Amino acid sequence: MAATLVRMAKKTGTALVLRPFEGLPNEPDWVAMRELIPSATGTARTVAKYGQKDVMVCTILPGGFAAMNRPDGTVLLALQGQPSTADLSRDLAGTLLKVLDSEPGTAVRSEAIFDEAAPRLQDVLDLSVPLNISVNADYEYWVDATATRDADMEASLQEAAEYAVPSQAVEGVDHAYWCQMTKPFVRWVRAEDEDVVVDAIARLHARRQSALVLDGGKEARFLGMFRAAGLVVPVWELPDGTTAEDVSAPMVAMGTALDEAMGSTDALNALERRAREGIRSRQVTLR
Repeated sequence: MAATLVRMAKKTGTALVLRPFEGLPNEPDWVAMRELIPSATGTARTVAKYGQKDVMVCTILPGGFAAMNRPDGTVLLALQGQPSTADLSRDLAGTLLKVLDSEPGTAVRSEAIFDEAAPRLQDVLDLSVPLNISVNADYEYWVDATATRDADMEASLQEAAEYAVPSQAVEGVDHAYWCQMTKPFVRWVRAEDEDVVVDAIARLHARRQSALVLDGGKEARFLGMFRAAGLVVPVWELPDGTTAEDVSAPMVAMGTALDEAMGSTDALNALERRAREGIRSRQVTLR
């Protein structure tokens, strides 16, 4: 995907934006909703120029729609599934402005925007309003409270929920999310500069302190990290049966250790440099 965006940027003469959500409140959670979490909602509001309208930011919408103006007047903007030009923020802003100009009961699809003068989310949204996301086990937010719920609607909601990877926020730390795939994992979106995070984990890894220490002495090994929307996301593989609640205290402890490692001004030693190269060699980019 990253290579595709680079080619698109060169073809259209537009600048590639590696961190499309930079400057938005709670940037790591915007990234998590775009790349990690199957079902979640968050809060946003447009600035006065665009009507000071409350917006429900969400992960996906039914039918592949990019945004929706529900019959009750609630405006929803989906972060996943939208094709992106060189600047996802500009594309999302265009979709949002399009749905704000629609009648209640309207759903819209995304449109690629190549005009670099077009507004971005950072221009359209009130930056004093935090995202405050909620991770969901279902897609009930799709439904207008006044809608008639028939058998087809119920079946669609149930089917969508069954395909969603179970996910949950980890209490006690910001922007960390447990999920249950073939095994449980915890993924932690970090707001710091990538090099700072990688060096810190390399310091811990070289000291054999990069694992999460769980109750009973079990350990969850550090698996690696990936880039998503310009931020780095460390990943730990958890023992079978480990819940989000089980990793809360270990993640708090890991946060303290990471903060201390990131605060070090010492040059990496030979062992730490080898650890860093190993981390780098396994790193991938989603966007």
